Amino acid sequence: MKAPAREFGFDEYLSEKMRGKLSTESDSASKPRKTLWAWVVATFFGAGYGKPGPGTWGSVAAVLLWGAFAFTLHPSALTLALALTVGIAAAIALGVPAATIVEREAGRTDPGFVVIDEVIGQWIALLLSPAGWRHGLIALALFRLFDITKPFPVRRLERLPGGWGIVFDDVAAGLYALVVASLVRIWI
Repeated sequence: MKAPAREFGFDEYLSEKMRGKLSTESDSASKPRKTLWAWVVATFFGAGYGKPGPGTWGSVAAVLLWGAFAFTLHPSALTLALALTVGIAAAIALGVPAATIVEREAGRTDPGFVVIDEVIGQWIALLLSPAGWRHGLIALALFRLFDITKPFPVRRLERLPGGWGIVFDDVAAGLYALVVASLVRIWI
């Protein structure tokens, strides 16, 4: 003969529910908390969660922001370069510590979703570009090329600790792209 199923009364049911809830709360309390500002900066407001190729999404976001600024405000070439310089300096000042924190909290070295480095490198590549989609696309293509291939000494900069290595290899790739884009503009 089969044993009858045990029936729970409301008090027993509530007790079981509370025990389950309490264990869930203690599980979430043991999980490390994310430093919100660092994750927002490091992923460039979520662009780093784009798939596939989060680095490309970060670069595209940087070009779109540059384009929106250039085409809505119509700044002079000097004003556009100064605005980019201020943006680059602010992004480096916030990006290095943010990348360091996110790298530590994620438990991974140079996580792909950290794209503030791509934003900085892309803005460096755009630094002397006149406002125009053709110039934006050239800077985008060249920066992605140098960021992916990492010519000497770009790859060596990745060895710097924490956010320094994450950010400064892309600074160097951006400088390569800036020089080549400036040379290309002579011929187009």
